[in-house]
Amino acid sequence: MIKEIVKDRDFLSKPAEPATADDTEVVQDLRDTIEALEDCVCLAANQIGSTKAIIAYEDNGRTFVMLNPKIKIAAQPYQAQESCLSLEEVSEVKRFQMITVGYQVVANGNLVSRTKRLSGWTAEIVQHAIDHCAGKLV
Repeated sequence: MIKEIVKDRDFLSKPAEPATADDTEVVQDLRDTIEALEDCVCLAANQIGSTKAIIAYEDNGRTFVMLNPKIKIAAQPYQAQESCLSLEEVSEVKRFQMITVGYQVVANGNLVSRTKRLSGWTAEIVQHAIDHCAGKLV
C-alpha cells in the first residue's frame, strides 16, 4: 500500500525497533511507496509510519530492501548536502564514498543475513536511510 510521508520530527527522531520476519507488510508498503514517488531514491520505514528498522532504496531502476541495516565498514569520508522528503531544509552531513552494510532479508519466512558493498551515490542514499533508522534527521 502506498503510504503518506511522515514529517513529524518527534516520531522520526526515535530509533527504530529491530525488524522481524513478520514485517513483510512493512516491506511491501516501503516498496509500493518508493516506487510510486517520482523523486524518491531512498526511504526508511519510519518515514511511512512504521517503527521498524527497514529501508528501501533504488539503484539502476531496481528497488532493494534491507532489514536491520548496519554500516560495518566506511571509507573515504566527504561532506554532502542532502534533502529529505520528511524535512523542508537541506542539511550538510558527513558521508562515506564506500561502505559495507550488514543487513537481513526475509527468505522462506526467516531472516537471512547478507552483506553488500556500496559506493558513490548508492552508498550516500543508503547512509541517509540508515540514519533515519537511528532517529537521526538529515
